[in-house]
Amino acid sequence: MSKTVKAPERKPVDILFDKYAESHQDHTNKLIHWICVPLIVFSLLGLVWQIPFPKLEFLGQYQTFLNWASFLLAFSLYYYFTLSPVLFFLMIWVVSAMSFLIVKIELLVGLGSATAYAIYAGIFVLAWVGQFIGHKIEGKKPSFLEDVKFLLIGPIWLLHFICKKIGLKY
Repeated sequence: MSKTVKAPERKPVDILFDKYAESHQDHTNKLIHWICVPLIVFSLLGLVWQIPFPKLEFLGQYQTFLNWASFLLAFSLYYYFTLSPVLFFLMIWVVSAMSFLIVKIELLVGLGSATAYAIYAGIFVLAWVGQFIGHKIEGKKPSFLEDVKFLLIGPIWLLHFICKKIGLKY
């Protein structure tokens, strides 16, 4: 009597990465993604950060840390946590660095200024143009056109390569 050995069950995050990778095989497209995905995340975070947030007096000095980007981050980071606590932790470091840069830009040009909007909108548009050029080179449409959740998968898809490179299980 022979025993059937079942293959280990794949984690949902790996299934999503495999699906995402289907339209990200070309070297040039991957390189463009390494540049443009972080820029899109940064610029989107910066744009949302600029949206005026109501003053909540009871928060006092902590009001500084609450804006619409806080909610975007909370939602995104929770989703990442459900997929992989390790990738969630790494994304905290990434968005913290991005938030630091956004605060520095805010100090230079002012929160909600036309210059701030122009900086983030310009980066956002140029990065998306780059993404679509990469997919034109690839010859495949972006994954998010099939399922919008792939807009959130791109950043951790890049991080998973770093994890693999350094031998960190995600």
